[in-house]
Amino acid sequence: MKKLTGAQIVIESLIAEGVTVVFGHPGGAILPTYDALLDSKIKHVLVRHEQGATHMAEGYARASGRPGVVLVTSGPGATNAVTGIADAYMDSTPIIVISGQVPTTLIGNDAFQEADIVGITRPCTKHNYLVKDVKDLARIFKEAFYVATTGRPGPVLIDLPKDVQQQEHAFKYPDKVEIRGFKPTLKGNPRQIELAVAAIERSDRPLFYVGGGVQWSGAAAELTELARGLGVPVCETLMGLGSLPASDPLCLGMLGMHGSYATNTAVCNTDCLVAVGARFDDRVTGRLSDFAPKANCIIHIDVDPSSISKNVEVDIPIVGDIKLVLKEILAAVRGRESLGARRPAWTRWHQQILQWAKQRPLYANGRRDGQVSPVAVIEQLHKLTGGECVVATDVGQHQMWVAQLFPFERPRSLLTSGGLGTMGYGLPAGIGAKFAAPDRQVVVVSGDGSIQMNLQELGTVAEQRIDIKVLVLNNYFLGMVRQWQERFYNERYSYSAMSVPNFVKIAEAYGIRGFRIEKAEELAPVMKEAFQTPGPVLVDIVIPRDEAVMPMIPPGGAMSEMLFA
Repeated sequence: MKKLTGAQIVIESLIAEGVTVVFGHPGGAILPTYDALLDSKIKHVLVRHEQGATHMAEGYARASGRPGVVLVTSGPGATNAVTGIADAYMDSTPIIVISGQVPTTLIGNDAFQEADIVGITRPCTKHNYLVKDVKDLARIFKEAFYVATTGRPGPVLIDLPKDVQQQEHAFKYPDKVEIRGFKPTLKGNPRQIELAVAAIERSDRPLFYVGGGVQWSGAAAELTELARGLGVPVCETLMGLGSLPASDPLCLGMLGMHGSYATNTAVCNTDCLVAVGARFDDRVTGRLSDFAPKANCIIHIDVDPSSISKNVEVDIPIVGDIKLVLKEILAAVRGRESLGARRPAWTRWHQQILQWAKQRPLYANGRRDGQVSPVAVIEQLHKLTGGECVVATDVGQHQMWVAQLFPFERPRSLLTSGGLGTMGYGLPAGIGAKFAAPDRQVVVVSGDGSIQMNLQELGTVAEQRIDIKVLVLNNYFLGMVRQWQERFYNERYSYSAMSVPNFVKIAEAYGIRGFRIEKAEELAPVMKEAFQTPGPVLVDIVIPRDEAVMPMIPPGGAMSEMLFA
């Protein structure tokens, strides 16, 4: 059997896993693998910063459902990737990060560009490896992809010393994986499923609370069938948006800190809450002691047993893959005639929620002073795309306006940083999404603060001629920080005002077409022209400095204590 170098084994392992694109930046410790990459059919996307590479891999994974792959060098190359790795860990995103490392003989000697990236990333990876022998390399790659995508998805790091990349060994990629101690439960317990169905049947005001686990499991179709079959309304977390089509009357939209009045009031009044692939994050629950106070029964379905009862004590836990469990629940409810008798009560409950929505709609009164309303920006975006696009956001006010107002009709359409809340996520994630879904339109919605965190990736956009549209909602502030300072810090705006560059000129310096919108009457025609312009475009949109995301739950508050102005 022909021998390959460790670097060649890396490339052949990626090919065996079906990898067609990697995101990375070369450096001394990873050069043998980069040299082998040049002879392969794998496309390499050269980033301008390693954090950008990890977010691109996240965007690729979120849009495709397949793991994204990152290739970086040792030391600062690896440490620059840590934010994206932590982001992927919080949001259950499967990525494989391959980091170069100094030769094994120099590890621990403070060699040039040495960093203990295995130790650094231990708290924010599902697993990580330091490869010490080339003969282990193929097995490690097989295991890494399996771990990253099985059970609750997440990031896996493979640290690859330079001498291991240069050693030779016969290559045979394993057919299967056997890892003692890692055997996630995928099928739900039949007894627990029966208890859950019975609890739903007994309830008068059931409510589904849906998180990102539905999308990672590919279970949107099963969720939709179950919700429609029962007639039970559905609220979604930020990461769960698009699991049920927004146009479905049963879809209540987002719950939590910036959820609507109707959705949060529904949570406060449900007597049976069914959490599906959600983790009861603090941005959802508000004050834990007052979360879902009238729920006689809380059901929690999740593939990760450590998430169950971690924040909120549940009555009926079901551990398993969301898609498989929902299929089992569907089988249990089909032909169950007694459920039909519950429909009138559940219909009244749904109508009550819709009435709450009419009482307090989101952003009922727009601005009339000629300034550009962010609400109008989101409406115009939906009009120009017909809703059929992938939206990648950064973190801040613009993120919440998109979540509140853009009606996502299908899964894998919103890419955003949920758990870690990483500014600088949006642009590289949008780039990664375009490689995952080249036939879908990709739009990045960012803010003047967030876009500057990874603005250099416009160089990647320009070099690759990536057809994405970038909208910058520009209020010359760190908008969400300013909003909190206004309401909770006595209007003491401590370093939240921001000096902003000319984004149009920066875009043009990269060879990207730039537009600027300052007045309300410019919004529709300029955005139309921008979206009709072939290739990448950046639109700088000036919005009012004092615009706020409302409603909101104050810090430490309960869902019933929402602020509306």
